[in-house]
Amino acid sequence: MAMALSSSLRALALLPPTLPTASSSARASGVAAPAARAWDRRRAAGVVARAAALPSDAQWLERLPEKKKPLYTHSLPCIEAWLRSIGFTQTREDPAVWIAETPLWHARLSLDVTDLHIRYLKNGPGNLEKDMERRFSYALSREDIENAILGGP
Repeated sequence: MAMALSSSLRALALLPPTLPTASSSARASGVAAPAARAWDRRRAAGVVARAAALPSDAQWLERLPEKKKPLYTHSLPCIEAWLRSIGFTQTREDPAVWIAETPLWHARLSLDVTDLHIRYLKNGPGNLEKDMERRFSYALSREDIENAILGGP
């Protein structure tokens, strides 16, 4: 069974996007040749081996630029590792959307093209009457953005 990788992991591993193959269409029709199944196993093993060779969050955190540097100087894997380190979890539905649930607030963060967008949710803990939104330019430092985000609504 082939392991699915996020688009950022695929880019890091220099893997082409997964496209339907003759063997996958044969499987869909219920007819899979033994050679096709063997090829799929070898290909899956290669994907897993390349994914295992990718740097861990700790290694990406070591590569983070200085905290006073603008967020646009950070690579996407570094930003993702940083978000995980401050308590955010990437959603399965959209890799650009992250969620955090603290005892004081719940938030949904989006890595948009032009800015970082955070929405503190009224259905979380706290006394918010409605969702509160903030946008931060990638030109702000990681330190400033982290302080503003973790400060809550």
